Amino acid sequence: MDQGSVSLPIGDVRLAGDLAVRPNARGVVLFAHGSGSGRHSPRNRYVAAALGEAGLATLLLDLLTDSEEAVDRDRAELRFDIALLAGRLAAAMDWLREDPRTAALTIGLFGASTGAAAALVAAAERPLQVAAVVSRGGRPDLAGPSLGLVRAPTLLVVGGRDRIVLELNRSAAEQLGAEHRLEVVPDATHLFEEPGTLERVAALAGDWFRRWLEREAKQNGQPGNGAQRWT
Repeated sequence: MDQGSVSLPIGDVRLAGDLAVRPNARGVVLFAHGSGSGRHSPRNRYVAAALGEAGLATLLLDLLTDSEEAVDRDRAELRFDIALLAGRLAAAMDWLREDPRTAALTIGLFGASTGAAAALVAAAERPLQVAAVVSRGGRPDLAGPSLGLVRAPTLLVVGGRDRIVLELNRSAAEQLGAEHRLEVVPDATHLFEEPGTLERVAALAGDWFRRWLEREAKQNGQPGNGAQRWT
């Protein structure tokens, strides 16, 4: 397996990430972390490891630089700048397109909290590049009008005890223009800290990404190894 730290040039900044690519990967999943989180999030790293076991490459990426994170800890502004975060996700997709380890792989986006909104906006803006989206405890409502423009199949996973976020997801699901499903994990709170709940998230995400990324790969004539989707 090809695994290690990477540094992505995004505009006038560089973003740190962790890339893992298994031989014969079926696709690559780009993670969009939530408010106040980053590539070291134990929850997303757990999900990324499970996706790796399922045969998918993963890129865990910090969407803010260290200096931006320091500012955001005081002001909590950048984490809600969905346009900024979505733009950086789009640039990261361009990087995946150019890197020889991932250039032929279909792309899925996994978003948590505010990162889910950024993932959906990026999917709406890049309909030919994003094959599937998964949101974990996300805020898809923050994607606004972009919800109706999303074409990638979207899975919304929410804890049954995360009541406010659950209602926001139900409302957002009604606005999605793509095939979608809302999956409620019983007894789970926002961070899925209860026994077995994060495992359920990982299983649901793995099933969703394998289904849609493999389908896209086969449609593009490269079963088992992903496919070039960019025009």
